[in-house]
Amino acid sequence: MQISELLTPVYDAAWLPWAVQYFFLIGISATTALTAAFAAFGRADSPARRLLPAAVTVLLVSAIAAPVSLLADLHQPGRFWHFYAHFTPWSWMWLGALLLPVFVTLALLFCAAWWWGRMGWVRVVAVALALSALSILVYTGAEVMVLRSRPLWHTVFLPVNFALTAWLGALGAMFLVGRWLPGGMKALPVDMLRCLSVTAVVLMALGAGAWALLGLLGLDASFAAALKLFSEYPIWRISLAGAVITAFCIIALLQRPCRTLAAPLPSAALALTMLGAAWIFRWVVFMSVQGVPKYGAGLYLYDMPWGSDGLLGMVGVLGLCVALIAAVTWALELFPARARAVAA
Repeated sequence: MQISELLTPVYDAAWLPWAVQYFFLIGISATTALTAAFAAFGRADSPARRLLPAAVTVLLVSAIAAPVSLLADLHQPGRFWHFYAHFTPWSWMWLGALLLPVFVTLALLFCAAWWWGRMGWVRVVAVALALSALSILVYTGAEVMVLRSRPLWHTVFLPVNFALTAWLGALGAMFLVGRWLPGGMKALPVDMLRCLSVTAVVLMALGAGAWALLGLLGLDASFAAALKLFSEYPIWRISLAGAVITAFCIIALLQRPCRTLAAPLPSAALALTMLGAAWIFRWVVFMSVQGVPKYGAGLYLYDMPWGSDGLLGMVGVLGLCVALIAAVTWALELFPARARAVAA
């Protein structure tokens, strides 16, 4: 009788948890920008315009925090300069280095115009901001999708799922910050937020159905790769079960009446579940997929470091977001007249 021992080597992860934070925040920022651009063209007394304070807060926070995570993911901030010093237009990362500063600048201009009540300028900037946000969604999805060596990444549904889960997280963030803005949850158009959230969930379900259908027809190799993981590894089955349970939780919470959703506990539960779903999706896409060997059997082992490249870094990004939210809401409370003027 022979005993065969299978050894799983330890490899350093190419994408660190910083990448999860960046793709999470930039996705929220881009989809919030699209939502805010749409809301800017609403009537003065419309639910869309009442959504702007929450949307602008989320946009401002995420547009500042996302580049911080990106620079940290590059390990050395000076590496960012390499994208400008070397002409490589065939690289999505190089294109992103051009697109990201434009988006951040437009997001800050949009927020500044809204703060000073210049709705004419808000609408002008909104058009450019929406186009820039679309470019960000394309670039962030494409730079992962182009990797042919990993079937789970090399699918057109990856950018689509990045965008839809980011939008779900963005709406959850608006639910969350609304309670700290002038007027609280009463000033937030809860019914509109709920309708948008239901739309995001339905689009995600349609996307999953289309992915499964094309996979069963043999037109998308990522579906077959996912089925293999689900059948061979319990941890992936747990991930699938968790995704299904989370989806049902979000649907159940969205079925609550608007008056109930405006209450502190249900709105916080819904917001955190939506944000958690968007973040966990990116963790699975980046960190868990990297644990799948390109060749061979088994899964690679990954131990998240406790330092700045792991848990401490994630806590730091969370702290930055909390500080920015506190600063924005404090400013609105400090100038209530200005807050009422820009909300009108």
